[in-house]
Amino acid sequence: MSDGHHDLGAWEFIGRRGGDAVTLVGGSVIAAVPEAKRAAEEARRELRFDFLDDRAVLELLRRRHLDEEDMFNAGFKHGVPLALVGFGVAIYWGGVAQYWETAASRNAYLAVAVAVVLTQVFFFVRSAMSHWGDPVQQNLRARARSYREIAHIARRGGAEVPAHYPHYGPYPFAAKFHPEVDDLGQSESESSDDH
Repeated sequence: MSDGHHDLGAWEFIGRRGGDAVTLVGGSVIAAVPEAKRAAEEARRELRFDFLDDRAVLELLRRRHLDEEDMFNAGFKHGVPLALVGFGVAIYWGGVAQYWETAASRNAYLAVAVAVVLTQVFFFVRSAMSHWGDPVQQNLRARARSYREIAHIARRGGAEVPAHYPHYGPYPFAAKFHPEVDDLGQSESESSDDH
């Protein structure tokens, strides 16, 4: 497969970033619990997604995993340099710069250090906002969060659903559903202009 899931079985997905493959629980298993089936039908109307369609759910969970990896990589790419620069600035200040004889030299160091740290913070925040704020990805997270809730309802209702399935936590942030955005990232008005 071209989406990076070539090592997975036909009905498998990665439940956590870097975790083991998990086998999809079929929609019929979830639908066998009346409360879970009702929750799936309500969520379908609200989030425009069929939570009992095995192929659609599998694709959702695979895309959610890739989204989680992208967020981690972006955070790592900008967070590690920010931490290293911040730590280096603090250590150098504490060990050397604060003991310089002239206030002008200390102030110059502080000005440069603050500028460098603020630049790193800017890149970190910009990267985080581009990932967390993307409405297409927010729709994906909202659907994944809802699927997780439905699976937990089914498990509590007696369905054979593994504990913690689908093995990732809910998205408490950046999981707002945007009905005006489709899965391809276009608003409905943009997509209607193309036809």
